[in-house]
Amino acid sequence: MAALFAKAAVTARGRGGDLPDTHLARTGVAVDPAQLAGYARVCGLPLADALPITFPHVLTFPLQVALMADRAFPLALPGLVHVRNQITVNRSIRADEELDLEVWPDRFATHRIGATVDLVASVRSRGDEVWRGRSTYLARGASAPDGATAADVDVSVGDVAQIAARWRVPDDAGRRYAKVSGDVNPIHLSGLTAKAFGFKRAIAHGMWVKARALAALSGRLPDAVSVDVGFRKPLFLPSTVILATEQTGGRWDLAVRNGKSGIEHLVGVVRPG
Repeated sequence: MAALFAKAAVTARGRGGDLPDTHLARTGVAVDPAQLAGYARVCGLPLADALPITFPHVLTFPLQVALMADRAFPLALPGLVHVRNQITVNRSIRADEELDLEVWPDRFATHRIGATVDLVASVRSRGDEVWRGRSTYLARGASAPDGATAADVDVSVGDVAQIAARWRVPDDAGRRYAKVSGDVNPIHLSGLTAKAFGFKRAIAHGMWVKARALAALSGRLPDAVSVDVGFRKPLFLPSTVILATEQTGGRWDLAVRNGKSGIEHLVGVVRPG
């Protein structure tokens, strides 16, 4: 993963054009129990026989990075910001299942401060799709091709006021999550590397925030579920945040906010699949 990020940095200049028609795949992938245990610990999740909702993203992320590191990908990987993530779980996935992974690009779109690209990830077991994720990445200052549609990055939630948890997010949260996920984007690792990409301090991984929020709902969600979150203002490290939730029927609305200012870092909707 570090080598792929380095390749992406070296080849960052001169990117452009439309999305490539590229699909990358791995078959017969087995979950590493040590990685799963480390991921659960860092994200505050229980260690169980079934994979956490967000863990297949970790499995498919190396394919995403390989795709973005290739010169055919139009946006430079360093500095890309994850602004929305959608996951659909069709059934629970056992930790001992062999999985087939596939990733491809989709939806090159305009954004008020740049351009976005979606990367779609699919996980199959014995031929059946058991998990699908869609990650929307923003490149600030980039341009989408002529005729591109506007980016769809907004996730609407209701009045989420019930405080469910409060966390102190330490300054090494980005490095700890990078170790178990492989996501070594420099904007997450230190203040020095984050400043090189225009951030005043290192920021937490959006997928860590999502996993940490879902950990609060452990044991209360069905096996088949969809989770759609928008990553709003960066969560600078260190910080104190609160998780607010609201349940209506089988739907949960979530919001992760700064503990002092109330600025929203994540809003999301969880629905039965």
